[in-house]
Amino acid sequence: MKKLLIIVFVLIIFGCDNSPAGKTYLVATDATLVPMSFMSVGNSIIGFEPDLMKAAAKEAGINIQLINVEWAGLFGGLITQKFDMVISSVTVLEERKERMAFSDPYLKSGLALVIRKDQEGIDSFADAKKNNFLIGAQIGTTAYFFLEKDPSFRKKGYQMYGHAVNDLINGKIDAVLGESTGTLFYQNQNKPLFEKIKMVGEIMTNEHYAIVFHKEDAELKTKVNAALEKILKDGTVSQLHKKWDLGQAAQVPK
Repeated sequence: MKKLLIIVFVLIIFGCDNSPAGKTYLVATDATLVPMSFMSVGNSIIGFEPDLMKAAAKEAGINIQLINVEWAGLFGGLITQKFDMVISSVTVLEERKERMAFSDPYLKSGLALVIRKDQEGIDSFADAKKNNFLIGAQIGTTAYFFLEKDPSFRKKGYQMYGHAVNDLINGKIDAVLGESTGTLFYQNQNKPLFEKIKMVGEIMTNEHYAIVFHKEDAELKTKVNAALEKILKDGTVSQLHKKWDLGQAAQVPK
């Protein structure tokens, strides 16, 4: 009987892998932006960020599962621990740091203004402001926060960047403010639509994308940061940047 109890005890200890090495971490992404993160024809999550996350996970020696979550639910779901990480072109902001933790940056981007190609006399964001443009932006993004800071801006919020661009083309708004990477969807997937819009002026801000963690998950953050440092240095991230044709819209940090 004593021998049987010992065997059962050993099975309990070694038969169930509850260690971090045996865990599969859920990684949420809003898979609506080609080529950053989007759904393939076969309904798989693909793109620059899924590839980068997989490369970092392999280097870190952890198992991950990517799940598609709408932008509006990303941060709330992370905070309530529905998933373990977020990778979705999330800009590092001080106000976000109060509730979440960020990895080292893996990409540099910034805000850019898009208008219709037939609009003339608008060469910068200052021109749009001077002309009292109605500017669209995705709610909950740095672009919308930027517009909120100045009450003089006429703004309209959207759940998706693409909906704002469609309204722009149809003449319902005058411009769209968003991440410079936002135009990549149309450049890569909808060239006829891309030919109807243009980005004006310089990229307005220096923003950095990072992987997001639970505030208290320091061990996982350290492990992923070490992996990111490795794949940034060995050229893996640069290769993915080239593979997904990010061009000047986003840059790999040096």
